[in-house]
Amino acid sequence: MDLRHLRYFQAVAEELSFSKAARRLRVAQPALSRAVQELERDVGVTLIDRHHRTTRLTPAGAVLLHETGVLLERLEDALRRVRRTASGEEGELRLGYIGPPTRHLLGPLLKEYREQYPRVTVILEERTPERVWEMVSQGRLSVGLTRPVLAHEALGLSTLLLCKERLCAAVPLVHPWAKLPSLPWRKLAGEPVVLLARREGAGSHDTILAACKEAEFTPHIVHTPSLIGTVLQYVEAGDGIGIVPEGVAPDASPVKLVPLKPLHHIPLVMVWAAQGDDPAVKAFRELVKEWLKNKRL
Repeated sequence: MDLRHLRYFQAVAEELSFSKAARRLRVAQPALSRAVQELERDVGVTLIDRHHRTTRLTPAGAVLLHETGVLLERLEDALRRVRRTASGEEGELRLGYIGPPTRHLLGPLLKEYREQYPRVTVILEERTPERVWEMVSQGRLSVGLTRPVLAHEALGLSTLLLCKERLCAAVPLVHPWAKLPSLPWRKLAGEPVVLLARREGAGSHDTILAACKEAEFTPHIVHTPSLIGTVLQYVEAGDGIGIVPEGVAPDASPVKLVPLKPLHHIPLVMVWAAQGDDPAVKAFRELVKEWLKNKRL
């Protein structure tokens, strides 16, 4: 069945006049009559009664007119959705992120993205750095905001550097070091140290150990939890000195972050797979790049 035949039939059924429908569609009346006749042959029933100068729908024709209206409306809606998806206005964005380092930027960034692309479904998944890379490589996440992970550099994923954060000593507010503007790495020698587990961020963990080695001491590590929030809880409880990137402590935290000298930085990156680029995902990446250009990250 030709979709054009349904459109022609709809015009005739609404106008109840072949001549008016032909003018409305800007087609020749004989061609219009043939199209309706072909439709009737395909359906196997009479749809329009033609008696002398009058034209009226049969009961079957009335049903088909209603169903044709529903069908064409759904088709137009589907085509609009197809066009919106192709332009990035509709679709799905599965965003993986690591919690504390993205705390200040993720909310405003997603708010602006939603304002520009309100029809895109955004699904957020907070994961560890290793897990974000793994899920992006498997296609389970569209894009990730995470730390570099050396073990996954061979996966062929694309990355964009968002910022670099200084490594700091995390101490309770009542600790004498809390009032210092900075702290030499060597001061940590002999102190109980709390680090994020290496399996959750090998790059950050190894950078910290390299900085300690550069300062000529081996850290006395007492805890290696899987979450950065747990590192800060150990610090707050007085169980040790945390070594963390500067952006991980909330504004009202009972923990003070003191920059360690000489400075060592931990990057925050955006990671994505180049294959099968979805327009909604590309639109999110372009927004991130715009924020970087305007120094909003």
